Amino acid sequence: MARANSHTSVALIVGVTGMVGCSLVELLKKPTTSGGPWKVYGMARRQLPEWFPSFLLDDFVAVDALDNNDTIEKLGPLAPKVTHVFWVAIQLCEDEQVNVTSNSTMLNNVLGTLKSDPRSPLKHISLQTGTKHYMGPIFDPSLAGQLVNHEPPYREDMARLPYPNFYYALEDLVASYSPSVTYSVHRSSIIIGASSRSFHNALLTLAVYATICRYQGLPFRYPGSKYTWEHFCDMSDAEVLAQQHVWAAVTDKAKNQAFNCTNGDVFTWKSVWRVLSEAFDLEFVPFDDEDERFDWVGFMKDKEKVWEEIMEKYGLIQTRVKDATCPEACSIVLHLGFQHVCSMNKSREFGFFGYADTLKSIPIWVQRLRDMKIIP
Repeated sequence: MARANSHTSVALIVGVTGMVGCSLVELLKKPTTSGGPWKVYGMARRQLPEWFPSFLLDDFVAVDALDNNDTIEKLGPLAPKVTHVFWVAIQLCEDEQVNVTSNSTMLNNVLGTLKSDPRSPLKHISLQTGTKHYMGPIFDPSLAGQLVNHEPPYREDMARLPYPNFYYALEDLVASYSPSVTYSVHRSSIIIGASSRSFHNALLTLAVYATICRYQGLPFRYPGSKYTWEHFCDMSDAEVLAQQHVWAAVTDKAKNQAFNCTNGDVFTWKSVWRVLSEAFDLEFVPFDDEDERFDWVGFMKDKEKVWEEIMEKYGLIQTRVKDATCPEACSIVLHLGFQHVCSMNKSREFGFFGYADTLKSIPIWVQRLRDMKIIP
């Protein structure tokens, strides 16, 4: 009973089944994690998948945060308990203005429900966004060819771009609760982690592609441009992101600040392709100019039946290619005409030193996906 009353911090992870949500759960339940002992509530739109470590959660609520009534009904009972919100949820469609509306509605419904209770002990909101902050809405086809991005490496003090961007709207929303509630913003790069429930999961997309190539005896062709094959990019390990979220939540100096969060190194996609080829026991295929004409998005859309065969053969959990992968988004990133690189100087200056070796992280996360029976 003494243990049950010893929690000094109560976390609500919104988007708990995504890559970073999973890593946050694991980190917060470690006895050595700062700010603890932590009680951890998870929230997502759907019920927990079978691979999720539900035993780590103190409770879970399935909530449609777009529905204010559902949010009040399901989340209201937690309002007198939650001290920290970790927002790693996202709703995405091609139209960025729609993204602004839907994501703002979700965040507003959740925070409004929590803060409407006069007993609310909420003191910090940790918001995850990304490098689209510096590039603009690159996935909105109506703006294709019109965007002008900042020159990399990206720094947190760069001005906002003159395009609709739901990241800007969410930052403004959490800032509106200050000073009674502090906040932190975490701008990730391409996230690598393990989940079948993330909207943009580049690693799972490439893992499914590699698995299909091996299953069908096809060459593992690079579905991007020569520029990205040769030039620098960076990634964000889900565990490093989780570490930064928690660090900012319990560090006074980090309050009301925005931070980039990447692994701290850079790579070329050529080097990643070697790592993936080895991880999936595939022959490394050097880039060829013919690859520029490879309709990879069409290739992936045509592989639902093949993936069903693979799932049945290897006893995998049930997923659909169109739900678990994001070839359209990956293709855009793999055809960028500039180096996708962030500066981590501000984080280091403020005292966060988390890092990961990207080329070593990738096979670790591939193995995690295998252990979870998401890929063979």
